[in-house]
Amino acid sequence: MIKVNLVGNPNTGKTSLYNSLTRSHEHVGNWHGVTVEEKVKRYSYGGQEIELVDLPGIYSLSPLSYEEEVATEYILKNPETLIINICDASNLGRNLYLTLSLLELGANVILAVNQIDKVPISKVDYKKLSNILGIPVVSIDADKKYGITELNHTIINYKSSKKYKLPYISKLHLGEINISKQENDEFYKIKLLENDENILKKLGLKENIVKPDVELVAKSRYEYIDQIMKLCVTKQTRVYGRSKLDKILMNRFLAIPIFLCVMALAFYLTFFSLGAWLSDGLVWLLDKCIGSPLISLFTNSFGAGSWVVGLVEVAIVGGAGSVLGFLPQVALLFLFLSLLEDSGYLARVAFAVDDILSKVGLSGKSVYTLLMGFGCSTTAVLTARNMEDKNSKIKTGLLTPYMSCSAKFPIYAVLGGAFFGANNIWVILGLYLLGIVVAVLMSYIFEKTVLKSKQQTFILEFPPYHSMNFKRVLSVLLRNMKEFFIRVGSLIVCMNVIVWILSNFSFSLKYVASTGDASMLEVLGRFLAPVFAPLGFNNWALVSALIAGLVAKEVIVSSIAMFNNVDGGNTFIGESLKNPASVIFFATPSMVISYLVFCLLYFPCLATASVLRKEIGRKWTFIGIVLQLMVAYAVTFIIYNIARLCENFGAVKVLLILLVAASILVSIIIIINKIRHKNICAFCRKCDGRCGKSKKIK
Repeated sequence: MIKVNLVGNPNTGKTSLYNSLTRSHEHVGNWHGVTVEEKVKRYSYGGQEIELVDLPGIYSLSPLSYEEEVATEYILKNPETLIINICDASNLGRNLYLTLSLLELGANVILAVNQIDKVPISKVDYKKLSNILGIPVVSIDADKKYGITELNHTIINYKSSKKYKLPYISKLHLGEINISKQENDEFYKIKLLENDENILKKLGLKENIVKPDVELVAKSRYEYIDQIMKLCVTKQTRVYGRSKLDKILMNRFLAIPIFLCVMALAFYLTFFSLGAWLSDGLVWLLDKCIGSPLISLFTNSFGAGSWVVGLVEVAIVGGAGSVLGFLPQVALLFLFLSLLEDSGYLARVAFAVDDILSKVGLSGKSVYTLLMGFGCSTTAVLTARNMEDKNSKIKTGLLTPYMSCSAKFPIYAVLGGAFFGANNIWVILGLYLLGIVVAVLMSYIFEKTVLKSKQQTFILEFPPYHSMNFKRVLSVLLRNMKEFFIRVGSLIVCMNVIVWILSNFSFSLKYVASTGDASMLEVLGRFLAPVFAPLGFNNWALVSALIAGLVAKEVIVSSIAMFNNVDGGNTFIGESLKNPASVIFFATPSMVISYLVFCLLYFPCLATASVLRKEIGRKWTFIGIVLQLMVAYAVTFIIYNIARLCENFGAVKVLLILLVAASILVSIIIIINKIRHKNICAFCRKCDGRCGKSKKIK
């Protein structure tokens, strides 16, 4: 078996190459944290079995972050393993810096030069490049699978020589450095010159035995790379990753408003026009093909008792169906987030907000985690593990549940749709913005008190804009739909059954419809309801739905459907909420606003809490949950009372006023921040940060 490590800079098409070689469908991203740990898969070619390890993207063998440390450590522990070093033909000069580091290590390297741009901005003489470096060089297009056969052929026929031609090594005067004999003492001497702390530990040195000269090493490599580029590559005609669109999308005053408009359009298509039409169609189809026939089967054919029919009709068909109807909208939300990420736009958003987030102790790296929180908080928290600053990682993890995840959307759609109609888009947008504002304020408090962050260097890859890859988009949709189906078919149905039993049987295990006794859930709900009276909803069933929502937020909607004995679509659930005879009844729109805000901000689901405990520890998970409950109560109390005072003007107008006020406040803060830093070149095309005034751009 041939073992191969796949190594390269971020955004060189590494994961796409992994998919093409192994015929798998790993997620392709432009972000910090996409590949957290190495992925391993075996495949066969030419009668040979090949084990391919996809390592996290790195820029050099001197790690600055967790994911770089994972990759570097793996490479150093397996020095004889064949390495496919993937580079982007459009940005070959910078990518070759890692290649030279691998050659200094004496690794067995195959250089795969990937054509990412549809219109190449440089022309490479691959044969000459191979002769200069002394390694095989293969031209590929990972997305279109061009050159994959040649690459596989090179892998199975690779013969190690390790006689690399690196003339700049002589300029480093490594002979003057004395260290204990290592497998490759030349590599370790270079690392001592670079003052690499990990190598110092590996060699057992408490302090460096030589005077570091990082600038000399870097300068020597880049001078050699410049020579290679002159000999093998035609002059580039434009700057990698930059586009004329960036003049607008990266404008210091327009960047944030444009992003908000893009997200608003995505929400409109997801929650109202296309998404609503697809959702209504799916609900009708589920009722005609599954719901009605199943209920009829139990009622007429099996002659089941009333409690059995109620369990099937309300808990399983009605509860699960009310959540399953949102499948198209959940899929669309993941689709739009995926398109924005893969297009290269979200990387630019992270850059645009880095100045703002740095004021509250975060960096642009946190943007990916927080935006992922719009999809699923559980998976989003996992992406924070790669942050090099511990306090920033803890803060990012604690703030993620404030983002409005897709599981909360059914609550907004049912309650908001029933009381605000077409204006519900503003309600939903307001809730999303509220979660962001609360998260930023909490981060500011953490930064000024117990979780002060260290100064962080934000190095971000600017990928070129990409068009939609239909195959990958379809893969993303199918994967998320599968996960949603599994979630509804297992967790939510089971929870619905439990909630139905608790709400239909007393503590003496008698069916309350026959005895008239209070159910177990009603007793618990009535005990806790007074706590929520200041928030406007002291209804025991609403409180019970919140308790059920601790398992999964979608259960809140299915619980409401069960309490109101509704087995139809979301429209019927909404109508029941306005019926005074229903168990759950909202007398005023301000009560609806209050409940929506509390659902947005209160306890994260158990899955998210479990991941938080694993990633940031029990202590901070407990503190975060307690704080989240306190913040949810305080913010809901304030908003509810404001809504009540303004009820005479109409609740929708109140929401719009609050939304506009919040937007104006955020805009003022952004503009003031930009004016204060107007002399700092936030997007310098000429120096790429070397002037010392701008953020470092790669």
